[in-house]
Amino acid sequence: MPEEILINFTPQETRVAVVYQGAVQELHIERNANRGLVGNVYIGRICRILPGMQSAFIDIGLERTAFLHVADIWETRQNGEAPRPIERILAEGQSILVQVIKDPIGSKGARLSTQISIAGRMLVHLPQDNHIGISQRIGSGAERDALREKLTRLVPAEQPGGFIVRTMAEGASEDELASDISYLRMIWRRIEAQSKTEAPPSLLYQELSLSQRVLRDFVNPETSRIAIDSRENFQKLSAFAAEYTPTVAPLLDHYLGERPLFELYGVEEEIQKALARRVDLKSGGYLIFDQTEAMTTIDVNTGGFVGVRNFADTIFKTNLEAAVTIARQLRLRNLGGIIIIDFIDMDSSEHRDAVLSEFNKALARDHTRLTVNGFTALGLVEMTRKRTRESLAHVMCEECPTCQGRGEVRTARTVGYEILRELLREARQFNARELRVLAGPSVIDLFQDEESQSLAMLSDFIGKPISLQAEPSYAQEQYDIVLL
Repeated sequence: MPEEILINFTPQETRVAVVYQGAVQELHIERNANRGLVGNVYIGRICRILPGMQSAFIDIGLERTAFLHVADIWETRQNGEAPRPIERILAEGQSILVQVIKDPIGSKGARLSTQISIAGRMLVHLPQDNHIGISQRIGSGAERDALREKLTRLVPAEQPGGFIVRTMAEGASEDELASDISYLRMIWRRIEAQSKTEAPPSLLYQELSLSQRVLRDFVNPETSRIAIDSRENFQKLSAFAAEYTPTVAPLLDHYLGERPLFELYGVEEEIQKALARRVDLKSGGYLIFDQTEAMTTIDVNTGGFVGVRNFADTIFKTNLEAAVTIARQLRLRNLGGIIIIDFIDMDSSEHRDAVLSEFNKALARDHTRLTVNGFTALGLVEMTRKRTRESLAHVMCEECPTCQGRGEVRTARTVGYEILRELLREARQFNARELRVLAGPSVIDLFQDEESQSLAMLSDFIGKPISLQAEPSYAQEQYDIVLL
């Protein structure tokens, strides 16, 4: 079934949805106020070197310094030569050419590499390396050999710089490859020239916008249409495609319908679902997603699914459906890092193998690098998914100011008892005529009803009157004690 790519433009942001078999498979959002940094090349200044961590902090002009590990430092070595420690490679205050390989996430700064790679439609240029590689996704041995021969003819051995052939190059002619090579070498020459004149920290090369990356990276043989709901951006992308991705140009379609594009395809609803903690399964089961800075956990539950007489089969069918849904949700939510999946316990090893096989099959469409381990002794599936950009939730949401990201708040009774203790401390420390409690309505209601006797006993004990004032604007955990 053909795949469609929908691009929605507003002056503030660009949103992209990949629709396959009638269901939204991927969501990407780029806001003009904070575009992603992955792929950007900077001339930076080394602020600090940490030999114990074998890493350095680099100022590239961002709010937080970026992080460079010794493993991401490119240097030529003779055969058998051991890598040098970072303190012998770099020095504080030194200027350095770096590329962002991971966006700042949470409290962590951007991650850098000194090995520059510039992506084109069919090739990735490695200016500091002479290696020629072929994407592992090109499965045909004959096609891999043919592409290697073409590239070897187009890139003489005496010319510096290597290339990696991308999946998009399958079946490409020499003219198409030569055009990509010329474009990538031109970009590298500009970066090199600027790096010699610009003072650090400076941006030397900015990765393409999301809409341009769609034409370069997202299109595959199954893509039948790229719908764009903005005339101005349709014209810009048509011009970009004509120059850099001519094979994609015929797929561009200016959407003129009165109904919003994302509403027509149900994308708006999918965005809301992708931000929810709970995802319902068609069978009646459901998934619970909990995303933390350390990892993401996914819990599978049968819920109201009682459609099969045999309980083991009920669990098996729920887990099979969950495996497909989880694979899709990982792409929709752009979840990365360590992911732990708690499928419903299955006694049958055949059922576990079948669920794992179905999960791997569903993950096959995911272009992000990932690894999946089998079931552990506790019945959990561990996996990792490369994280280079913020998840959908981190782009669209922020930490709750009431619970500070805990996902729960203390009860009115808990806050009330804390207020009683604080009143006692204040009365002993200060000689006030009266103490007034300002708190949220739920806490004040508690003191006026169930805990009114507790408040009266405390007032008698300290020998001071205690008055109450409800503040509708206060959150449940928020309160103040005023001395009068």
